Amino acid sequence: MEASYKKKLIKKHTPHSRVLRDCTLAFLFGGAICTLGELLYMLYSYIGFDSEKSGMLVTVSLIFLGALVTALGFFDNIARYSGAGTLVPVTGFANAVTSEAMDSRSEGLVTGIGVKIFNVAGPVILYGILSGVLYGIIYYVYTLIQRGSLF
Repeated sequence: MEASYKKKLIKKHTPHSRVLRDCTLAFLFGGAICTLGELLYMLYSYIGFDSEKSGMLVTVSLIFLGALVTALGFFDNIARYSGAGTLVPVTGFANAVTSEAMDSRSEGLVTGIGVKIFNVAGPVILYGILSGVLYGIIYYVYTLIQRGSLF
């Protein structure tokens, strides 16, 4: 009897998730950020940058805009409605780094910002680099096998 009561109580107090609405908003906001990135890419290409430099400038621009929107205090309000739509593109990385820096600035430049700025983003960077190294090793061994140099 008590287990049934607990289940009813939990169900009553658990907030209901609107999955379709949340997924749609995440898709639309994430798509809007990616569309902005594509428009920036077209702008940089139109100005005269080659494809590689345009891509780099888009990444830098989106990181800057994500950090700026976070510093101005708008990112959390946008993320509240868009959910993961703002976290998937590189703007989510900028938000993670900038918000950590803002939260720890009262503790000073070294012991506050310097120590805590990568609390959230540090593991992402670490495992991104490790994954890249692992992929590089696998790819290198694969090319050696393809050429017949390994065996």
